[in-house]
Order: sequence, then C-alpha cells, then structure tokens
Amino acid sequence: MKRWVLVTGLLVTLLAPALRADEITVAAASDLQFALRDVAQRFEQATGHRVKLAFGSSGNFYAQIQNGAPFDVFLSADILYPRKLIESGKAERDSLFVYGVGRIVLWVPKDSRLNVEQGLKTLLDPGVRKIALANPAHAPYGRAAVAALQHAGVYDQVSNKFVLGENISQTMHFVESGNVDAGMVALSLASAPASRGKGKYWVVPADYHPAIEQAAAVISASAHQAAAQAFLDFLRKPETVELMKSYGFEPPPKKK
Repeated sequence: MKRWVLVTGLLVTLLAPALRADEITVAAASDLQFALRDVAQRFEQATGHRVKLAFGSSGNFYAQIQNGAPFDVFLSADILYPRKLIESGKAERDSLFVYGVGRIVLWVPKDSRLNVEQGLKTLLDPGVRKIALANPAHAPYGRAAVAALQHAGVYDQVSNKFVLGENISQTMHFVESGNVDAGMVALSLASAPASRGKGKYWVVPADYHPAIEQAAAVISASAHQAAAQAFLDFLRKPETVELMKSYGFEPPPKKK
C-alpha cells in the first residue's frame, strides 16, 4: 500500500507541470473582438488555461512584437505579418496556419436613405460625404476595401471622402456613431449581435479583392509555449471552425 502511494505521488509530481494552468496573452486583429471572446471562453472551459485578449491593428501588433511586446499568440488579419515575424525569428515557423478568411461589407446606419443593394455604386450618391475605411497603410481590411473600390470603378470618385480608422473596429465605430455616411467594414463586425438592428449592409463579392487570409502564430519569446500551441490547436477543431464561420469568417482554404 505504501509503495502504491509513493508511486502515485511520484506520478503526480512528474505530471504537475503539464497539468498546470497557464495564462496566455493573445494579440488579435480587431475584427475578432466578438468571435474570439466566445472561442477563448470555450478554450478556458475545456483546458483550464486562461486567455487575456488584446485587440487592435494587425500592423501595429506586428511592430510591437518586433520590438519585444510580451504576447504569446498573434492572430493577424493578414497572413503577411506572422510570416514576416517568422522570417525575423520572432514567431514559430511550425505554428503558422490560416484560421479563417475575412469578408468586407458596405455598411450604413439603419436610418440611412442609401440603398446598399446597389453595391459600391451606392457611394456615388451625392448624399455620401464621408466614407470610413481602415487605414490601408497597416490594416488588411483597408487594403481590401481600396482594391474593391478600384474593382468597382468608383475609387477615383470617392477617395477624397475617406475617413481612415486606426483599425476595422474604429472604422465600424465611425459609421455607427453617425460621423460618416457609410463604411467598408468587416462582416464579422457588421453581423455581430452588438451591431444587429443598427444598420444594413451589402457583402462585397470575394472576387473584388485579394483574399483576406487571416493567420495565427505562436510568438517565439512566449514563456507559455505549450498553452499557446494548445490555443491554436483549439482553433483548428472542426467545431471551432464552425463557430468562427457563424461570426462571418469563412473556413480556411483546403490544402491542395
């Protein structure tokens, strides 16, 4: 009996580090602010790990991580940024994967007289004086918006009306607040419970702009590598992919 107790105690001691719950800090693109809170809560319940979320511009997070910001995981709205972190040795190469594909919409307040079903031609209406979009200099949704407007042949006519948001969340706020007449925002924000009933939107066809491949990676300097990788593994689960889809993110493209 004593021997069994000693063996059991030894196993518990050896396994304790693996069973210990960690807290990871996730730097996430602002279009994830609703979906990721749901995902993180489910991850915490399933694993016992804790997740601290920070939302903002993917470009800004990239710069912060390059300068040593203490994040464990980076969820970017553009695969370019985690790839560049890997090239510079700041992120783990084997951890990179596309967790979803973002979509953009033309969004206007619910009391607007604009008919968004006309698509991007709606922005040529004389009543449209200001148009919000994320800053294309560092926000992938901003770059996608510019490409879509160019594809629709309206960019030159409306570019002088742009009001640039620091990220896609701030861009959405500009439209919801009534400070602009229309905005090019993320489907994940326009379709979120917090936005329902506040406006109307038209989904921009996917072929109007390059695919917004959103990718994740574990930060090399993370002190919680196992928990960080576990979080990314959780994102890959079929049920999580379906959950993300319900928030406006298309499933990752299948590998050929």
